[in-house]
Amino acid sequence: MEPLASKIRPKNLKDFIGQEHLVGKTGPIRVATEKKHLFSFILWGPPGVGKTTLARIYANELDAQFYELSAVSAGKDDIRKIIQSKSEQPKVLFLDEIHRFNKSQQDFLLPFVESGELTLIGATTENPSFEVIAPLLSRCRVFVLNELTEDEIKLIIIRVEKEAKIKIETTAKDWLVAMANGDARRVIAMLEATLHLYGKISVDSLKETLQSKFLRYDKKGEEHYNTISAFIKSMRASQPDAALYYMCRMIDSGEDPKFIARRMVVFASEDIGLAQPTAIVVANAVFRAVETIGLPECVENLAHGVVYLSQAKKDRSAYNAYLEAMADVKRYGNLPIPLKIRNPETKLMKELGYGKDYEKYTKEDLLPDKLKDRKYLK
Repeated sequence: MEPLASKIRPKNLKDFIGQEHLVGKTGPIRVATEKKHLFSFILWGPPGVGKTTLARIYANELDAQFYELSAVSAGKDDIRKIIQSKSEQPKVLFLDEIHRFNKSQQDFLLPFVESGELTLIGATTENPSFEVIAPLLSRCRVFVLNELTEDEIKLIIIRVEKEAKIKIETTAKDWLVAMANGDARRVIAMLEATLHLYGKISVDSLKETLQSKFLRYDKKGEEHYNTISAFIKSMRASQPDAALYYMCRMIDSGEDPKFIARRMVVFASEDIGLAQPTAIVVANAVFRAVETIGLPECVENLAHGVVYLSQAKKDRSAYNAYLEAMADVKRYGNLPIPLKIRNPETKLMKELGYGKDYEKYTKEDLLPDKLKDRKYLK
């Protein structure tokens, strides 16, 4: 049975909902399709805003052979098969979640994009400036997609209503719009699951459906923040079992492992700090391993790092000292720096006393006068 999302997926820009800045009358993607202009680009935006649909419409409008891969599971061999496949049409590769491709995989892809053997359309929810290697990024335009508005979500619900031949009450539509957070895919999945489970759409049946873990975990939703909070607090409490459990929940729900690794790097300085300075080295090594190896193997690196950080001694003094120092900066602004530690770059500065009587290893307080004897590190 064809999934509901596939049934209602628009086949042309006329039926596409949202992203007017890209597909409107003078939008770059509309102009490119009208002029049959073939080029590589990256679609950057939150989930469920039309990245895959736009890629398919673009390839179809340019009479190109469309190949679709997910960077989560695809590798170099998949790209080789596409390159080696015979086709008189230009080849368009849609690489979903391109941020999951490691540097080695992106390096392998680069020459095919450079030569024009492949036209690349990447899709990502992460900032491509951080996730895509510079040479590949320089050969692609980046288009930013926005969350769908409430009105646009309503139009999609109406399309589902028409396609599925069902009646959705106004209260249920309003509930869906509020739940969607601009994500059409979430709405469609919710409606399809509710129809399968209960045969009708009401606020109550929608709420029951929401109990599914796959619908409940969303990168922008409450469960995302609850889980990462539990993960951090478990490591802070030196409980590796709990920390591993919450790490596994995030991985199982599709969380980007680099997001987890970034939080571990922050934790290493914020919560472990001076008690075990090697923690930041380990955390950075884990992040680098996740970045270069990717799923599924990088979970071993994550698990190693989580256990290490959980068992490490904890000391928040450096982070707390930073918070107190920043509070004084905000409170007092740019207080005058003592003359003796100013840099005497010119003759006039020397005459004014800049750097006078400076001693490298002085015991004298070097804070501004207003903050003399202030102790941040305790």
